[in-house]
Amino acid sequence: MDSGYYAAAAGLAAQAQALELIANNLANLGTSGYRGQQATFHSLLAAAGPARWNPLNAAMNDFGVLGGSRVDLASGSLTATGNPLDLAVAGKGFFVVRSPKGDFYTRDGGFHRTPEGRLVTAEGDSVLGEQGLITLPAGAPAVSDDGTISVGEAVVAKLRVAEFSASTPLTAVGKALYSAPAGAALPAASSSIRQGMLEASNVSSVESVVQLISVQRHAEMMQRALTLFDSQFNQTAAQDLPRV
Repeated sequence: MDSGYYAAAAGLAAQAQALELIANNLANLGTSGYRGQQATFHSLLAAAGPARWNPLNAAMNDFGVLGGSRVDLASGSLTATGNPLDLAVAGKGFFVVRSPKGDFYTRDGGFHRTPEGRLVTAEGDSVLGEQGLITLPAGAPAVSDDGTISVGEAVVAKLRVAEFSASTPLTAVGKALYSAPAGAALPAASSSIRQGMLEASNVSSVESVVQLISVQRHAEMMQRALTLFDSQFNQTAAQDLPRV
């Protein structure tokens, strides 16, 4: 069977996966702190070394195959809400939160206070401070640029904010929740907290739509190529196999 057929099939699968990533990005345009996911591709070689391919095979042989995805760490725009428990990070940092499954990182600072005073995310995960879980007494909290939380004249806690090197692979585990390899989190050195603000998704609707159209066209090209290969196989079966 022509190796190009396998390359075309792999290429179509890659485009289908890329479509899922783009669709997920578009679905989270309104999710605070969401980081877009970008597909990464590598070249699929259908054969190694010198090979004699027909023109269609040669055209298909180096088609990109999805190698994975990466999280776009570009910042989103900050919007004032006036809510004292809405917090945003200016810089590369992430809030650290604790769920039953472990500690994770988020840029979504839409927090609220439970009846017991615990500071949590919209999903109920506990927001961590440098000394552990944060419990707020009654009263309006004030949050300084370095993440220090005060209520009245008393300092309650200091938010734990983590930064990562550019090479650290972050993995999306929820709408705006991310995991990182053990030991990858670094103390915040260039981040500050903005109280009464939320960070918007960093996904560009215009760019995502353009990507969507491009990926759809590539997928259609792969489908046409598979149809051509199928016709070629049928012709071979009808004309050549009877002579064997």
